[in-house]
Amino acid sequence: MQVTEVTPVPPSDPPRRTAAASSPWPAGSQLAAWLQQDPADFQIEMYERLLARLPEWVEVLEALAELYRRRQRHRDGLAIDLKLTLLRPRDPRAHYNLACRYALLRQPEQALRVLRKAIELGYRDFRFMEQDEDLRPLRQDPRFRKLLEEFRKRPRT
Repeated sequence: MQVTEVTPVPPSDPPRRTAAASSPWPAGSQLAAWLQQDPADFQIEMYERLLARLPEWVEVLEALAELYRRRQRHRDGLAIDLKLTLLRPRDPRAHYNLACRYALLRQPEQALRVLRKAIELGYRDFRFMEQDEDLRPLRQDPRFRKLLEEFRKRPRT
């Protein structure tokens, strides 16, 4: 099946919408319910429906993973991040995001292992790694410091 390339709308945090009292849609209708729904929840539902039909749509997977992170649905996000690393095994950003997810889930061994992989694949923004809130659980771990120092000294290959 050939799929036309469509870029999904990136996640955003617009103000919460509410159906006006004079809404032309009847109370209790699906549209009225959607208008009252938080925009991020609406986006999550929409992306989940898209993925049910097109499960390897990388841009939608990435957008959904970010929404899950914002909603602190880290277990759901872990499944998405794992899938992204399978679909893009040489993508350093996909591995970095998976490392962050493991850190958020308080799984330091997995986080450090995957972070090493991300760095080996070319992720080199060490300053960001030291400031990324998602990696906060790793910052006090001496293995984190050691990992960053090890790769800072290495030339890029």
